[in-house]
Amino acid sequence: MSESDFNLQPDTLENDQIKIIPLKENDFEILYKVASDPEIWEQHPSKNRYQKDVFQLFFDGAVDSKSAFLVYNSATEELIGSTRYYDFDAENSKIAIGFTFLAKKFWGGNHNKAMKQLLIDYAFEHVDTIVFHIGKTNIRSQKAVSKIGATKMGIVDFNNIAHFEYHIQKKDWV
Repeated sequence: MSESDFNLQPDTLENDQIKIIPLKENDFEILYKVASDPEIWEQHPSKNRYQKDVFQLFFDGAVDSKSAFLVYNSATEELIGSTRYYDFDAENSKIAIGFTFLAKKFWGGNHNKAMKQLLIDYAFEHVDTIVFHIGKTNIRSQKAVSKIGATKMGIVDFNNIAHFEYHIQKKDWV
């Protein structure tokens, strides 16, 4: 499969809980309103990402990736966060999902699982393996990916920081 066969930023992915749409350059202010909460980033390797100038760098990378999304609560149409695909590897039939954050009030419920379900289901139309890189101190995200069936594979260097790498195989996805 060639990279051109896999649209890394489809127009809309939606279920009864979550609506995912492509991130655009003019979305900075609405997304920063969600991201400006320091508690979102307390377990993250980039603990200061709530600061506007630091978040701007993250946001610019997301826009440049052409594979990032805004995440909405389907019922209320409230913006609740962002996520993206990255590291598409056609030769090895895998892609990573990450750079994800959700507003605090959506932690611990089913919104993260519903969002990952959409992203994983869509990606498994094109690849056999989904990868997640989770910071070693990000216990909340480690638990979240484990809950959806990801297996810890080991420690990798991701963006010059040690992260746990988790995988979900298409053959194991239910």
